[in-house]
Amino acid sequence: MSFKIYTKTGDKGTTSLIGGVRVPKNHIRIESYGTIDELNSYLGVVNDTAQHEKISSWIKEIQDRLFTIGSVLATAPNKDISMKLPDVHAEDVQWLEQRIDEMNAVLPEMRSFILPGGHVAASNCHVARCVCRRAERICVAMLELQEEVPDLVIQYLNRLSDFLFVLARFIAHENGAADVPWTARV
Repeated sequence: MSFKIYTKTGDKGTTSLIGGVRVPKNHIRIESYGTIDELNSYLGVVNDTAQHEKISSWIKEIQDRLFTIGSVLATAPNKDISMKLPDVHAEDVQWLEQRIDEMNAVLPEMRSFILPGGHVAASNCHVARCVCRRAERICVAMLELQEEVPDLVIQYLNRLSDFLFVLARFIAHENGAADVPWTARV
C-alpha cells in the first residue's frame, strides 16, 4: 500500500507538530528541525563524496541520531502523544567524543586556524559543520523564547560540529591533502 506525499494541509502556510498543534511554517520549531534535515542531507553528500567505509558507518550513526533530534524538535511541548519517540542519550555525545579522539590521534597537530578545503568531501564536511552550528544557534534561540529543548540536544549539536571539523581534517588527511593554514593579512 502506498500513500500520497502531499496532504494539502499546509497550503495555507501552517503545519502540524507531533501532538497535533498547528503552527506557521516559519515557526522557530519548524526552522530548528528543518535545519536538522538540511544537516542530515549534507551528511549524505559528505558520505557519498568521502567513499570511506569507516566514515560511512559513522555518518549513518549520526544521521540516525539527527532523525531522533528532528523528532524531538518536531514534538509540541507539553502535549501528550500516543507514540513512543526515540531520544538522545549522554552516550551519543560520548560516542562523538571518542570518534574525535580517534581521528585526532592520526592527525598532525593544528598550529593555526585552517581554511576549509583540500578535498571535495572535506569541503562538504565544512558546509555540514556550518549548518550544524546554525542548528545549534536556532536551538539556543528557542530556549530564549521559552521553547522546550532538551539540554542533550544542544550538547549533541555542539559536539557534532566539533566532530565535523575534525572529520573534515581527517578526510583531507586520508586523501593526502594537507591543512591549509590561514595567515592573517597585516
